[in-house]
Amino acid sequence: MESTLATSHDAELVLKLYDLRREATMRQARHFMTAKFNPTSFEEFAAVMNGWGTEQNAWFRQVLSYWEMAVAFVLHGALNGDLFLDCNGEPLFLYAKFRPFLAEARKQNPGLFRHTERLLDEYPMARERVDGMCQMLEARAQAAKANA
Repeated sequence: MESTLATSHDAELVLKLYDLRREATMRQARHFMTAKFNPTSFEEFAAVMNGWGTEQNAWFRQVLSYWEMAVAFVLHGALNGDLFLDCNGEPLFLYAKFRPFLAEARKQNPGLFRHTERLLDEYPMARERVDGMCQMLEARAQAAKANA
């Protein structure tokens, strides 16, 4: 995607997105998704994805819909993509973390990470970051197995 200079409006929107991330329930949800929820199989992933009525499913939906909304701002030209990517790694991390389950998950939820994946197509630097994150996550998983 063609890069343009960010505006003060872009910066204000990034700060607003950051501020929303600090809300108490969102912090809990993000902590669950980034640190606590580490599925090793599609079944573990699907248990949360499909666990309607559970707190974990609510957190799953809250965090993923938040980041998909923020990415949609970029894709629709409301927010400078380069600035967004410079300031936000979490949506890329979540995509990398759950990428092993996406093909199977999309049989039930075809839109899962739809915007994030389009962002990766439009911003090769973002795809490179995801690839690096995938390698890091795989190394962590191997280390955990070795220490178990």
